[in-house]
Parts: sequence; C-alpha cells; structure tokens
Amino acid sequence: MMTAMELQQRGDLLTLDNMSTTEILQLLGEAEQFATGYEWTANQQAVVANLFFEPSTRTRYSFEVAQKLLGLHVLSFSEESSSVQKGESLLDTVKTFESIGANVLVIRHPENEYYEQIKDHLSIPIVNGGDGSGHHPTQSLLDMLTIQQEFGTFAGLNIVITGDLRHSRVARSNAAALTRLGANVKVAGPIDWMEGYTHLYEHVDFDTYLPQADVVMLLRIQHERHDQSMSYSKEEYHRQYGLSLARESHLKQHAIILHPGPVNRGVELADELVEGKHSRIFKQMKNGVAVRKAVMKRAILNQSL
Repeated sequence: MMTAMELQQRGDLLTLDNMSTTEILQLLGEAEQFATGYEWTANQQAVVANLFFEPSTRTRYSFEVAQKLLGLHVLSFSEESSSVQKGESLLDTVKTFESIGANVLVIRHPENEYYEQIKDHLSIPIVNGGDGSGHHPTQSLLDMLTIQQEFGTFAGLNIVITGDLRHSRVARSNAAALTRLGANVKVAGPIDWMEGYTHLYEHVDFDTYLPQADVVMLLRIQHERHDQSMSYSKEEYHRQYGLSLARESHLKQHAIILHPGPVNRGVELADELVEGKHSRIFKQMKNGVAVRKAVMKRAILNQSL
C-alpha cells in the first residue's frame, strides 16, 4: 500500500489532510502567481483525463480551462457513453486511461474515498475532484486563495460555515485546513445537519455570530442526499438560516461571503447578495482556474522526476 508521502511525491491530491500547512501555503503561492499572470506550459505530449461520475459545472470546466491553458491534451470522460454502462469497474476504467497514455487522472465520484480502491493499482497521480460527502481539496484551495487575497492571512480570522455540513465535502475540507492555518472556525445551521462537526467545532447561532464574522461560508442544501426528515422548504430555510438582506446588514464592513456553488438564490442567500458588495462568489470561480493550474502543474512535474 502506498504511503501518504509516496502519493505526495507522485503528485496525487486526494485530500488536504495529508498536506502540511507549509505545502498548502506553497500551493496557494503558486496559484496566486497564476492568478496574477504567470505562465507555464506543459510538455506537449502530456495528457490528462477528466473522469466525472457526478454532474459538475464549475469544477469540471475550470479544470478543463486550466488544463488547456497549460497546453495539456484533455480527454473528457462521459459515464453515459462509456463501458461503465456495460458493468466496467472503476478500477478497469482508470486502468484503461492509464494504458492509453494519460499522465494524470482528475476524478469526481459519488462514493466516499473512491480513490482507496484504485490508488495502489496506478503509476499515475489522481487529483480528487470531489468524493461523495468526503473531500473536495481543490475547492478548499480556491476558497483559501480567495480569503488570502482578501486578508493576507488566515491567523485569527473568524469564519462561520453554515448550511448542510453533514453532506458537504467542501465544509469538511475547509474546516480542517482553515483551522490548521490559524482561523477560528465555527459552524451554524440546523443542528441535525451537524453530524461529525459539533465535537470539533463550536456550533453557534447564526444571527448572534454574524457581526463577529470575517468570512461567511454558505453551503448548498443537498436535497439529493437527504431523507424526508431532513428537508426544509426553500422559504422556511431562508427565513431561519439563510443570509437575508436583514442579516447582511449586520456584517462587518470588510466581511466577505463565499459559496462553492451552485447557488440556490433566495435559499442560502438573498438573490441581491450573490453579486453584492460582500460577495466573492464569482472571484472564487475565477480563482478556481488558477488553483487548478497549480495542481495540474504539480502533478505533471512530479511525473517528470
């Protein structure tokens, strides 16, 4: 079985949990360079395969834009038209792409830790584009890049993550990494959506904590992962837990609003706030390309060692 260090050396990015804070900050530094105009071109023979077994807009296409701007040859996998429909296993699918010449695999999959069943059978790196309700390392990196650009540091920042934490791979990746980088992370929202968090992070009343927050990170309600007992109507959720115009008025002048998308306007936050003065939602999307350039460069260069 490959060790975390061996996976790092190969160029895999499965979670941020096995990366030191120094390594995270180095990757953010590389991403910031890309965000401010740095250019790097991969070997013209390098091939990357994007295997998305779940729907995606921002993650899939920002990876593709990043890859093409780096000069990579991009293979885009469609489950619906693949041999998965004939019963092909995940292992055989990824081994196929390795065999035909892919240098890196970017994978999004509905199963938590899907990579555990394939990582030891490959000689090329895996970049995790999201696994079930497990981890989403590149989303976390682009969120952190956006925060770093705004504040210059993570130390001492008050960050509240609110919404459907139980099912959120974004929340899981962010909460752990931001805490290690020195931020004060709190969680808010329905208490029955906090499974796995309340023993690690303080659960606060959203209205009470908002005036203290530097960063308000909102999460999409993942209705597709809920049973009926965990559902709220859109109106009820917004009234109780959403960032309304009234709640927004209590934010600090410098506070920023983040959301990984897709945004349910009028549910997690008021429609007017998506592009309001506190919002950095579209900046996050832009930063996604820079972060994914940095991640792809790391994976390609590690293959050249």
